[in-house]
Amino acid sequence: MKSTLLAAAAIASIFSTHSAQASELRLSHQWSTKDIRHNVAQMVADEVAAADVDLTIKIFPSKSLFKPREQYKPLSRGQLDMTVFPLSYAGGQRPAFNLTLMPGLVKNHDHASRLSDSPFMDELKAEMEKDDVMVLVDGYLAGGFVGKDKCITRPEDVSGLQTRAAGKSFEQMLVGAGASIASMASSEIYSAMQTGVLDAANTSSSSFVSYRIFEQVSCYTPAGDVALWFLYQPLLMNKSTFEGLNSSQQESLLAAAEKAEAFYLSQAKIQDAASVEVFREAGVEIAEMTPADFKAWRALAKDTAYKSFVESVPNGQFLLDLALSVE
Repeated sequence: MKSTLLAAAAIASIFSTHSAQASELRLSHQWSTKDIRHNVAQMVADEVAAADVDLTIKIFPSKSLFKPREQYKPLSRGQLDMTVFPLSYAGGQRPAFNLTLMPGLVKNHDHASRLSDSPFMDELKAEMEKDDVMVLVDGYLAGGFVGKDKCITRPEDVSGLQTRAAGKSFEQMLVGAGASIASMASSEIYSAMQTGVLDAANTSSSSFVSYRIFEQVSCYTPAGDVALWFLYQPLLMNKSTFEGLNSSQQESLLAAAEKAEAFYLSQAKIQDAASVEVFREAGVEIAEMTPADFKAWRALAKDTAYKSFVESVPNGQFLLDLALSVE
């Protein structure tokens, strides 16, 4: 996909006589500057700066420009140029996006990469185009569970607990397991744990570390040989803004994105293992989700999240089947 876009931009440069003035793009995200998603954004910014095409990218980290869940609308309206964004946050506007945080749908990081370059993702990108949004960098992150007072490995472990999940589909599954839901961005988990609002939570390995959740919990169930939790968190751009750049600027962005995407995949794998060491060093118990545990969660997901998605989303069965067809 990236090579096709690069080729198109190169061809356009041969015929283009337009020369845009020096431009500054604003990129917003919710994470700290130590987080992998900031590093992906920074890599794109640095590569574009090094290309010397009169284009700079100013990054606003730590939800300093927009609130975490409120970035997609400004992006679609051209009030924001770029964002690293968990796409399921926009599931209320485009229900199809909820498939990008569907329990048990992604098996591992390499499988996630194949999903990103499949007809399934082409369908979701067509939905984004309706909002004047395009993907620059594809990327999935894995995650796990934390418990304030107990370990979470099987569905029955969350029964009666106030729990946080990042998206509608996970919330439906957890409710099916007997949990109560407190919806919030991952950046709010720490304070919610600290004040007793939350008993348990799931999010990405990277967020667990960058938000120092290990200071507030007694047990961590990380992504291991099996990972229930995968979330698509791409670097998005306003499509009209991209098209308004000259061909050299477009080429520099696409080349930077291609490099950043490879980095994102390699670092996502490293993040899972690294998070375990961080939690262990903080004295947190490390639990393991077994294949049997995973099957129990997936069976529950089929009866709750999968079923609800198919019933409530136009072409829901078609989209789910497309995703499930990726080996």
